[in-house]
Amino acid sequence: MKIKILSDSTCDLSPDLVCRYDIGILPLIVVKADQEYLDGQTITPKVIFDHVAAGGNLCSTAARSVAAYQEAFAGYAGAYDGVVHINISSDFSSSYQNACIAAQDFDNVRVVDSRNLSTGQGLVVLKACELAKTAQSLDQLKAELDAFTSRVEASFVLDKLEYMVKGGRCSSAAALGANLLNLKPSIEVRDGKMSVVKKYRGKYDRCLRNYVMDRLGNREDIDRGTLFITHTPVSDECLEAVQEAVKECGHFDNIYETEAGCTVSCHCGPGTLGVLFVRKES
Repeated sequence: MKIKILSDSTCDLSPDLVCRYDIGILPLIVVKADQEYLDGQTITPKVIFDHVAAGGNLCSTAARSVAAYQEAFAGYAGAYDGVVHINISSDFSSSYQNACIAAQDFDNVRVVDSRNLSTGQGLVVLKACELAKTAQSLDQLKAELDAFTSRVEASFVLDKLEYMVKGGRCSSAAALGANLLNLKPSIEVRDGKMSVVKKYRGKYDRCLRNYVMDRLGNREDIDRGTLFITHTPVSDECLEAVQEAVKECGHFDNIYETEAGCTVSCHCGPGTLGVLFVRKES
């Protein structure tokens, strides 16, 4: 079968990976100062950070419409035996719902809820590209991807809580306490939802090193195929600490470093970093 893999821009895959695997990307909407932009096309994370640093309100994100998904699917459905689109978690956005509605007009389009975001979603996209090479049917491919999503481990550490406070996801009092105690929260995606799983304390580079060791150290259940280091702007010192910690935790066939896109940037701000990978099939 000739199958086209599509994804929301929230997968945060690098341009090189998107090109290498011929992935179609549908950009989500970013709203800045009441104006709509397309994630990664007409707005970048730097523009968002500069806007907020200059005193502007926090930017927000929005799903694409049903019509936008219909247009995207129509562009490929006739040229391929099948089209598989991978969405950001349905708990974070109405993108999945809109894509499912749009897919009803096409017999050869399937929609997958990644139950994740950023390169957690990206890992599902890359798995889709791998499976598409030998898939015998679209329904089989979708079933395998639905099962795969539960094996993805995605988490991030935040240096500052400024964006969380402005976005209403954290109280000013909680942020003040965290800043006074120099706490760095670690947020994990579990079954499509985000929750704080641990708080690190101290210099950020040391916190990030400890975070990586917690996520990767002394584990036998990790698939050593691919690992992503995904981040918004962090210092070279922090990035080097993470890279060294990853190396100490064992070999991975592919380690990709990617910059988080506009969605993570809008909600988490600069100084956010995560390691994202897959567990072995049980």
